[in-house]
Amino acid sequence: MPELPEVETIRRGLAPVLEGRSIEKVELRRPDLRFPLPPGFAAALEGRRIDHVGRRAKYLLVETDIEAGGPILIMHLGMTGSFRFEGSLNLTPAEGRYFDNKKKTIHDHVVFHLDGGLDLVFNDARRFGFMALGEAGHLEEHPLFAHLGLEPTGNALSAALLATKFAGRKAPLKAVLMDQRVIAGLGNIYVCEALWRARLSPRRATGTLVRRDGEPSSRLTRLVEAVRAVIADAVAAGGSSLRDYVQADGSVGRFQESFAVYDREDFPCPRPTCSGVVSRIVQSGRSTFYCPVCQR
Repeated sequence: MPELPEVETIRRGLAPVLEGRSIEKVELRRPDLRFPLPPGFAAALEGRRIDHVGRRAKYLLVETDIEAGGPILIMHLGMTGSFRFEGSLNLTPAEGRYFDNKKKTIHDHVVFHLDGGLDLVFNDARRFGFMALGEAGHLEEHPLFAHLGLEPTGNALSAALLATKFAGRKAPLKAVLMDQRVIAGLGNIYVCEALWRARLSPRRATGTLVRRDGEPSSRLTRLVEAVRAVIADAVAAGGSSLRDYVQADGSVGRFQESFAVYDREDFPCPRPTCSGVVSRIVQSGRSTFYCPVCQR
């Protein structure tokens, strides 16, 4: 399932093309995706101007008619959701690129007909994605967002703040980092990679990263730096393409070529000073990859 870097990469591909355009018609080719589409979904969006394409955690946010308090289109890609543009495509490089990923059109479930003869098509073979509507100014109160924690790309993520959330916790560090109520948007791949960069074991008790006086330890500072760096590197590489994910121009992400430990069981640890071998364990039903020698 796409994680934050993949969703951010798609956002960056869609925004230059969508922002400033109007939604003339919303074509629903089925009444549901993972969940039923909201009542009045199409009518709420038709005639609206797209002012901004944003992201919160793993959700794409399309803000419409901001000055008039228009609805916010909330979209989640699920496992196989993707977009493509069709129609009039007289786009300059500065306006962004479009893609046609050749996926079967029988899985085209929602089509946004935009001004200028351009269509945005949502394709989702497994239909684990979904769409919803949010109210401007009240997005953080929406059930999808009310529980979400810090963004790992924002200035709010700091060792000092995480110390307040980690103090006294005995749960394994990997499980806490995967908890969307703590840090929003982190998934299995990037948690494994960040823990390797920070030289921290996924089994370590989370509270051990906080000093007795409540201040963050050097290990926690190192972890925050690793999380920030791995997300930035993944976005720069266009995310990770393991199965269905493609960027907003149809090309695959390249970060999987830089994996240090994820999906590399029995490979030598890539750290030059380490003689360890990457191991795989299962935590909370998910595969965890790490080096038991240099991650402590």
